[in-house]
Amino acid sequence: MAAAEDSPQAPIAAPHPMMLMNLLRAVYWYDEALQAALRRAGWPPVTRIQSMLFANLALGVRRPARLAHNLGITRQSMSQMLDELARRNIVRVSPDPSDGRASIVEFQPEGRALARAARATMYAIEHELGQRLGADAMAALGALLARDWGDPPEVTTPTTYEPVEEKNP
Repeated sequence: MAAAEDSPQAPIAAPHPMMLMNLLRAVYWYDEALQAALRRAGWPPVTRIQSMLFANLALGVRRPARLAHNLGITRQSMSQMLDELARRNIVRVSPDPSDGRASIVEFQPEGRALARAARATMYAIEHELGQRLGADAMAALGALLARDWGDPPEVTTPTTYEPVEEKNP
């Protein structure tokens, strides 16, 4: 039998260091549900990173350099992705009126329609999740995730690396 940490269905109540893995698994679950619903409705497919780009735009992030930073990709990769999405009439890259040296990204009409469909789909996903988790758990989850966590902490990390020998079964 596989260990709990090997299972993709590891319990949410995993030890705290696994919280990031649980959050990431939840993002994948959510995005897969969103993408599948949009495809069934006839919307053109988007990649997970494009979906994360759209989420950043919805949060108000507009500058390509900041979008690249948030997504952990190079500015060149961001530029290529934005070029592709602009060709598909989903986004537009324009000069920033407040800073002529910078650009801003915004949804084009087709992208705004996709964003509206995605928003409606996310409400449906959250409703389904609420049915599965229960109203109290859903309210608590929403409140915890919406809370201001403050600046990222400066924590101490081990400074040496000692490889662990893997045991072959």
